[in-house]
Amino acid sequence: MKRRTFTLSAAGAALAGWHGLGQAQGWPERPIKLVLSQPSGSGPDAMARMITEPLSRKWGQGIVIENRPGGQNAIGAQAAARAPADGYTFYFATAAALVTNAYLFKNLPYDPKRDFVPVGMIGKVPFALCVNASSPLKTLQDFIAAAKANPGRLAVANEGPKTFSGMMTRLLSSQLGIQVNSVPYVSVGAAVTDTVGGQTEAIISDVPSVAQMVKAGRLRPLAVTTAKRVAGWESVPPIADVLPNFDYAGWVGIVAPVGTPAAAIQRFNRDLDAVLLDKEMAARLLAIGPITEGAGTSEQMGAFLQAEHTRWAALTRDIGILPE
Repeated sequence: MKRRTFTLSAAGAALAGWHGLGQAQGWPERPIKLVLSQPSGSGPDAMARMITEPLSRKWGQGIVIENRPGGQNAIGAQAAARAPADGYTFYFATAAALVTNAYLFKNLPYDPKRDFVPVGMIGKVPFALCVNASSPLKTLQDFIAAAKANPGRLAVANEGPKTFSGMMTRLLSSQLGIQVNSVPYVSVGAAVTDTVGGQTEAIISDVPSVAQMVKAGRLRPLAVTTAKRVAGWESVPPIADVLPNFDYAGWVGIVAPVGTPAAAIQRFNRDLDAVLLDKEMAARLLAIGPITEGAGTSEQMGAFLQAEHTRWAALTRDIGILPE
């Protein structure tokens, strides 16, 4: 992706912001809508409601969560992209919605690169490779050795070939030079249940989804997908110990329709950063998913999105995933 893509989107939003600056000076003057691509009660929904509580208090305005699930995030993303760019609709976005969908689907009803302007990051969600607690596999090296000894027989549960966990399964197999039996599930809950029950030997999943079973001693984590060890999981090594520079995580952030007044974006970014840097809030978020380091700036998020597009374009090409 050309480096200018998000820069131009941000510049367009800034120019539009000059026209709406008078309106945005007192922003927000009415309730705000935050669109999600996930259903009520989901992990992202819980995160969104957690951070909007203090933001609502700061602004003295309600924040309405609008759940628009389905279509591999496309329904919610399209709704947010087509909303009025007046500073009163924002999108709680995932890596799938803003990056990976671009390389998995030929025809999306929205443009992940051009329809949104960055507001701020919320946090990254690490994934982990886990096995049943009774498994003889104690380490990542054991897992690799077992897969090489029995090509294609080691069953690894994930959420499907075009999900983060499915792509991590394929990437890991490719880079380690092993063959596993990738078993797709319609939900991460079902995948966890079958791995605990021994129907599959292993699972690749986001850390929050397996944390309870790990804590209960039903699953054993072998490695995490981030280059750094995960807080609370310090004894679990990163895959990067075996594959240098292996560093992948899901993530969530806030974006707005292109053309949103710059003053609204700046205020949202500033207050979101303050909320996320609160130690109590960071700990509450970590308990259900993302590791936050604050919102950063909208420019930093734009640069991050550029880098993610470059990386995922190469990843999907390397593991042979073509858009359909």
